Amino acid sequence: MSRIAQLFQNPLQFLYVLPAILIGLTVHEWAHAYAAYRLGDPTARNLGRMTLNPLAHIDPIGFAMLLLVGFGWAKPVPVSPRNFKHYRRDDIIVSLAGIITNLIVAFLFSFVYVAGILKWGLATNEAFMSIVGSIITINLTLAIFNLIPIYPLDGSHVAESLLMHKIPRVFMFLRQYGQWILLALLLSGAVSTVLGYLISGIFSGFSSVAVWFINLL
Repeated sequence: MSRIAQLFQNPLQFLYVLPAILIGLTVHEWAHAYAAYRLGDPTARNLGRMTLNPLAHIDPIGFAMLLLVGFGWAKPVPVSPRNFKHYRRDDIIVSLAGIITNLIVAFLFSFVYVAGILKWGLATNEAFMSIVGSIITINLTLAIFNLIPIYPLDGSHVAESLLMHKIPRVFMFLRQYGQWILLALLLSGAVSTVLGYLISGIFSGFSSVAVWFINLL
């Protein structure tokens, strides 16, 4: 609720967060589609999902949730695993593609963030700091959140591909009840606490690398 209150107390925050959400969700879903296509599955491309047009990926409810509470989703990219030559390997690659792309975007924008502070004199510019900071934070949120091995998140596909043959009953249970378990974890605040700690640490690490590099210039 504090996030919602902050947004309404400062309506400009809606505009500042909007680019971050559009970029984060779009590159995440595009990466899934592109990886699947490169591995032999043209399903997403044929349905118009291998694009950087945000309108192709936005789910209205998921978008609103991400804007208001910091957790949300896009339209799932359709994948036909039967088109993969190596099912388990390719499913893992496609599942991790969105996560890796979000991390890359966050890393690159960390250089923009640091350059704005150290080189461009924008440390007191609210729009710059909020927009770029949100791009980094949202992309890190999407990357880390999707690593959780609970259905329907990307991490569940990775875990299933690696362990389904060893503990099938666990994954059948998670397929059936995973979304409710995930909802309970979100409502309990456990996810946001861990995410906040991890995001802060990674943000700090990316910024340190960017500071080191920019100081060399």
